Amino acid sequence: MAADIMQSCTLCPRRCGIDRTRSKGFCGEGDVVRIARAELHMWEEPCISGSKGSGTVFFSGCCLRCCFCQNYEISAQGTGFELTVRELADTFLRLQDMGAHNINLVSPTHFVPQIVKALDLLGGELKIPTLYNCGGYESVETLKMLGGRVKIFLPDLKYFDSELSRRYSAAADYFPVAMAALRQMVDIAGKPRFDENGIMQSGVIVRHLVLPNHRHDSIRLMNELAARFGTQQFLVSLMSQFVPMHKAFEHKELSRRTSTFEYESVADEVRRLGFDGYFQQRSSASEDFVPTFYNKKYF
Repeated sequence: MAADIMQSCTLCPRRCGIDRTRSKGFCGEGDVVRIARAELHMWEEPCISGSKGSGTVFFSGCCLRCCFCQNYEISAQGTGFELTVRELADTFLRLQDMGAHNINLVSPTHFVPQIVKALDLLGGELKIPTLYNCGGYESVETLKMLGGRVKIFLPDLKYFDSELSRRYSAAADYFPVAMAALRQMVDIAGKPRFDENGIMQSGVIVRHLVLPNHRHDSIRLMNELAARFGTQQFLVSLMSQFVPMHKAFEHKELSRRTSTFEYESVADEVRRLGFDGYFQQRSSASEDFVPTFYNKKYF
């Protein structure tokens, strides 16, 4: 199955159809798994990182490649190193042995078939939940491959307005695609469920990064979520960490950090609508929170 998909790739909504056994797709990747980091991560939501950390695996490449991406070294510049499927499975076990609360797959879309194989290799050896951490721009068909394997979804929903998604992510169809994907994620994971220590075991957390000069789009997005899903299907994590990086300076409106007023106006709307979730500290808007990425296997 994986080989057939890779020979005419339609894993992401771009559906570029590239033979990734011979070349690279829009994501910038071929058919061999590449990652740039696999370590415990303490900076996710409290119910994800907990006291021991989230076992975060950063995959190289990306199907969205936003102009303001903080992880542009791996999403656009090719940083990373190769792993076999067996090595990927062993990486999951390594993180579990380190005490991780979960296996956190960051930008995994274009390697889903290999991830499925790695998880299936482990069978009952993996005792902690697997988490799918993505940009929200997902194919329903690809998400269905994760049923019974992924327990938690963290989509970072970025835009309501199609002009913004076209301008910053070259994806004018972002919103309708992301809404269909979110529906599938909720169907797979169900409502949020936690263990006795408050660590998430299953469910969805919808992340949203408030961009400078676009608070009205954020407010519209929150209202659309409430109208389509209600406020009990998932948690909302409102992020304030925007720092101009990568190609953000090519857009004057993105050449500064999000103001406190902009962030709080969206936060007020999230509270008014009645969503449960998290509000990020303003101090998180710093390049210091971007992790170190590697070109050679280091573990």
